[in-house]
Amino acid sequence: MFGRASNLADRAKDMTDRGARDEALKKAANEIMPLFTRCARCNKWADETCFNTARGLCVSCAPNLAAEMEAERASVELSQMRQTMAGETVFSGDTSARATVCKTCGNIDTQNPCTVCTDPRRDGSIIVVVADVADLWALERAHVTSGRYHVLGATLSPLDGVGPQDLTIDALVKRAHDPQVTEIILALNATVDGQTTAHYITDLLQEANVKVTRLAHGVPVGGELDYLDEGTLSAAMRQRTLF
Repeated sequence: MFGRASNLADRAKDMTDRGARDEALKKAANEIMPLFTRCARCNKWADETCFNTARGLCVSCAPNLAAEMEAERASVELSQMRQTMAGETVFSGDTSARATVCKTCGNIDTQNPCTVCTDPRRDGSIIVVVADVADLWALERAHVTSGRYHVLGATLSPLDGVGPQDLTIDALVKRAHDPQVTEIILALNATVDGQTTAHYITDLLQEANVKVTRLAHGVPVGGELDYLDEGTLSAAMRQRTLF
C-alpha cells in the first residue's frame, strides 16, 4: 500500500512539473509572438529583421538586397566550414568512426568530454548556448568568446513537434546552478523558434544566480546603411550604444 502511495505521489509530482513547464513554454510563446509577423505567402512567422515591410512578405518570399547578400555570405561560410572540418582530425581518415558527442556540452569531438570543455584556458564562468554544433563551430572560427558551450540540439518548435523534452534544456539548467557559472549567453537565431527558446530558457533560469544575456542585433561589421532592410536598421537603432 505504501509503495502504491509513493508511486502516486511521484506521478503527481511529475504532472505538476510538466504543467509548470507547459505554462512556461506558453508564457514564452505569448511574449515573443507580438514581435513577429506572418508572411501572407508562405504563412511562416518572421521577425522584423527577416520581414520585407515594403512587400508585406518575409525575405524568403520577397528577398531584398540585404537578404540576398546575407544568404550569399552564409553559403560561403558554410562552404568554408566544410572545407575546414574536412582537414581536421575529427572528420579525416579512419578517425571519423571515433567521433563522439561530448557528454558535457554536446559538441562533436574525438574525446569525451571534448577539447573545449577540458581546455584549462576556457572561462568556466561563461556558458554560450547554441542551437546546434554548426553554430558552435561558427563562434569558434570567429574567436569571439573564451567561455564554454552548451548545444541544445535544436530550438523549440511546437508546430514541428519539438518540445523541451527533445532538447538538452534540463542539462543546461543544471549547469547554470553550478556556483562557478555567472553568465549564460543565449546565442540563438533571431527567428520565432529561436527567440521562443530564449524566452523559455530565461524563465527557467530565474532561480539560478546567473546573468542571462543574448547576442546583439543590428548593423553588421562592414555593412552600409543604404543596403540594410528596415528591420535591421530598427533593431540597430534600438540597441545603440555610447561611442
